[in-house]
Amino acid sequence: MKLAVVVQRYGADINGGAELHARYVAEHLSRHAAVDVLTTCARDYVTWRDDFPAGTEIVNDVPVRRFRVDQPRDPHVFGRWSEHVFNHSHSFLDELKWLSAEGPKSTSLLRHLHSADAGYDYVFFFSYRYYHSYHGTKAMPSRAILVPTAERDEAIGLALSPRIFRGVRALMYNSPEEKRLIQSVSNNHEVPAVVVGIGSDIPPRPQGERFRQKYGIEGRFALYVGRIDQNKGCKELFTFFLRGLDALPKGLQLVLIGKEMLPIPDHPRIRHLGFLDDQDKFDALAASDLLLMPSYYESLSMVALEAWALGKPVLANGKCEVLRGQCVRSRAGLYYETQAEFVETLRAISESRGLNAAFSANGREFFQRHYAWPVIEQKYLDILAQVKEQDARGISGSGMEPEPGWFARRRKDLRPANVVLADLPFGPVLN
Repeated sequence: MKLAVVVQRYGADINGGAELHARYVAEHLSRHAAVDVLTTCARDYVTWRDDFPAGTEIVNDVPVRRFRVDQPRDPHVFGRWSEHVFNHSHSFLDELKWLSAEGPKSTSLLRHLHSADAGYDYVFFFSYRYYHSYHGTKAMPSRAILVPTAERDEAIGLALSPRIFRGVRALMYNSPEEKRLIQSVSNNHEVPAVVVGIGSDIPPRPQGERFRQKYGIEGRFALYVGRIDQNKGCKELFTFFLRGLDALPKGLQLVLIGKEMLPIPDHPRIRHLGFLDDQDKFDALAASDLLLMPSYYESLSMVALEAWALGKPVLANGKCEVLRGQCVRSRAGLYYETQAEFVETLRAISESRGLNAAFSANGREFFQRHYAWPVIEQKYLDILAQVKEQDARGISGSGMEPEPGWFARRRKDLRPANVVLADLPFGPVLN
């Protein structure tokens, strides 16, 4: 079987959520089939400018074919189109223009997918909201398997989105909350699907003391790993942490790992270490008291799963239904919404040995039961077997619905995406 994984950017040093997710899937599926990664030459997710050379290279034993981006993204143009389709009545053509403005648009990548010599049996597309996913799945719906990595943001409310959710051959959901969100907006219950998430290659013996010595960190600390960005809840995290210092355990520090996208408060109990490699990241998790996840929007948190695999509790933003649901289902973390709840839950995790012991055991068991690689790989293989069996019976899915005609696509009768989003069910899925 010959498979392709299509993703907006790709590399051993690219650690974005969907991009890292795609790399892990490609590397693990390559143990069972021939896998090509198809991606752009972009490294930067803001501009999509070409940084890598076009052509084929091998990344961790997987062939990676890179294709040039037609043109870099103009953030101002993309911002104007986003404001329009998210907040105002608009047309289907407006949404297509938003999709082109978001990018990354690579005509050569799509041309390769269409070519007869590509010969892929099935193609996994990451993530639903990008140009390559919409136009790629439209061109080959009978072979397209979507890994949507959908968050609760306005893009889910565009008329483009339900079309792709109904038109693909199968979907690999990250969480029960993502599955409910997508099925609610698209009524795609008949499309084969599974909640699978993603695994992680956890080192057998991460060394917390090695991390402490390397970075000169003493005492107890809560850890944040990820892009330090307002959209990830970091501004609120800084406010809650600094305002709550008097009520928090004495000496408890906040240690940050990741690229800085907003100013970090200059305070002796806040340490920013920048981007770290995987060894340092896992050593940091091993040394930490807990992981903080302040994000408002996630389809799944890989670093939370890694923390649970290492027996570390997680304190998450309860306004994110996925993180809240994961904490409840795992019984290995707490969540907060207000300043007072942040202080009390952080203090409870920091001070209660019994709570920590229970969280540690529950987190390890939760990871092994749902997110160990043999479990993840088998779910991917099962979906491939299911669609292959349907092919043998002449069942190939309904395909993408025809786009509106010339006049219909210009009619400004589509609701603002944020209005559509507001109508969708919210909250953790507990069953």
